[in-house]
Amino acid sequence: MRILISAGGTGGGIYPALAVAGALRKLDPEGTLTFVGARGDVVRDLVTQADVHFDGYDDVLAGPLHGVPLMQKISSALKLVIGVLQALMVLLRTRPQALFLTGGWVGFPVAAAGWLLRRPIVIYVPDIEPGLALKVLGRLARVIAATVPDTAAYFPGKRVVVTGYPLRPALLEATREEGLHLFSLDPQRRTLLVFGGSRGARSLNTAIGAIAPALLASGVQILHITGKLDWPQVEARHATLDSTQRAFYQIFPYRADIGYAFAAADLVVSRAGASSLAEYPQHALPAILVPYPYAWRYQKVNADYLAGQGAGIRLEDERLADDLLPLLRDLFADPARLAAMRDAMAALKRSDGAEAIAQLVLDTARS
Repeated sequence: MRILISAGGTGGGIYPALAVAGALRKLDPEGTLTFVGARGDVVRDLVTQADVHFDGYDDVLAGPLHGVPLMQKISSALKLVIGVLQALMVLLRTRPQALFLTGGWVGFPVAAAGWLLRRPIVIYVPDIEPGLALKVLGRLARVIAATVPDTAAYFPGKRVVVTGYPLRPALLEATREEGLHLFSLDPQRRTLLVFGGSRGARSLNTAIGAIAPALLASGVQILHITGKLDWPQVEARHATLDSTQRAFYQIFPYRADIGYAFAAADLVVSRAGASSLAEYPQHALPAILVPYPYAWRYQKVNADYLAGQGAGIRLEDERLADDLLPLLRDLFADPARLAAMRDAMAALKRSDGAEAIAQLVLDTARS
């Protein structure tokens, strides 16, 4: 089958697309995969570095229409019009039998071109609540893949198939034993993972830096993925600790092998991006979820979903300084509560998201 995949914006859309592309390669080894990204986006580098072979890569013009100044909206609108013409040329050349889109404004010109040429469109919604771009794309899609059933409420009258989140193979294969060994963690100590994504979360980094000595004194070891933006400040603060404290407080700007950190940890403090709906269940990892406060409510909806299942606790960003340390102390002092959260998170596990979406795309292409 000939499948065209498009994603852009952030890793939240790109990584699921790459995971599904890998599953498509396994299900249909002789098929053709083409990727379309936004011109000037980071997606080209991620696709080039991915362990998935694409038969072609194209980029088209696109830009955001939501949450940006008026002049940028006008510029984006012009880019999207040109992008539709560029996408039409790509589709006429590659003749895909189905389109698969995961998010980012690049999906609009690609979907518009697919709709004009009567190509079936499958979109995947990573977060529970779709962003504006995916809400628009949903109107053009034949079928919508979703991480959890709650997403169906946002697409009335549309066919929504619950597939789970498409995890990368490296995240599926990581084990606790390997994670403990990789990060030189003490298996007798409880491990707190702090993770704000590849760029980082300043409020998380600041809060953990302030309470790290108290946590270490209580017998907890910390694995802190700081993100790249705050790395110099976190590194400087870490250097002020004594050697014993530093031995049980490890910091990294980012790790591509983050799945092993999830597997090794007993509790995570993080934002509530879409991947938390699948990565934490995969490793039965209880979570304190701190939604990013300066964006629309997607992360709050994700955090509330996991909290409602008993698998996580939502903590507001502005309460970090006052509430994080007492909350961590309470959880680590109550093994039964932590175990109940772990069991609730494990109950949400679904490991076949990439394969389920890939099969849905192939079935749609054949229909």
